[in-house]
Amino acid sequence: MQEEITELLPRLRRFAYSLTGSLSDADDLLQNTVERLLTRDRPDDADLTKWAFRVCRNVWIDECRARKVRREAAEHPELTDGQVINGEHQTTKEIEWHRVDAAMARLPQDQRQIISLVAIQGMPYKIVAEILQVPKGTVMSRLARARAALSEALAPVTMRTDS
Repeated sequence: MQEEITELLPRLRRFAYSLTGSLSDADDLLQNTVERLLTRDRPDDADLTKWAFRVCRNVWIDECRARKVRREAAEHPELTDGQVINGEHQTTKEIEWHRVDAAMARLPQDQRQIISLVAIQGMPYKIVAEILQVPKGTVMSRLARARAALSEALAPVTMRTDS
C-alpha cells in the first residue's frame, strides 16, 4: 500500500493545493493525509485512490473547522493567520497564474473541489461523485457553475457581464 500511496502523492499534492491555495498549507495537508492513510485501516471495498482523495478532503474540512474555532477564540488580531501576497510579478505567465489562482480561491469550496478533481486531476465525473459522496448530476452542475465563474473572473474587463 505504501508504494501505491507514493504513486498518488503528486496528484494528492495538487488536490491539497487546490483546497488550501497555499503551498505550505498544501504540504501540511498532504502530510496529515498520508499519516492518516498509513495509520487507519482502509475499508475492504474501498479503492485506494478514491479513499485517499476522500481522506484528504475530510482532513481539510477538519482543519478548516479547527481554524474557525481558533480564530473565534483569538482576542487579538495579531494572533490570526494572514496571507502575504507577493506583489512583484516579473513575467506575464506569473501574472496569469496569480489571476487564475485568485479566481479559484473565490470559488465556493464545493466548486473548487469539483474543478480540481475534474479539470486538474482529470478524474471522471463518476469517480468524483464517489469521492465527494454526491450524485453525478451534482458534480456536473457544480462543475458548470465553477467553469462559468472562472470564465467570468478571467474575462477581459470589456467582455464582462457585470452590471
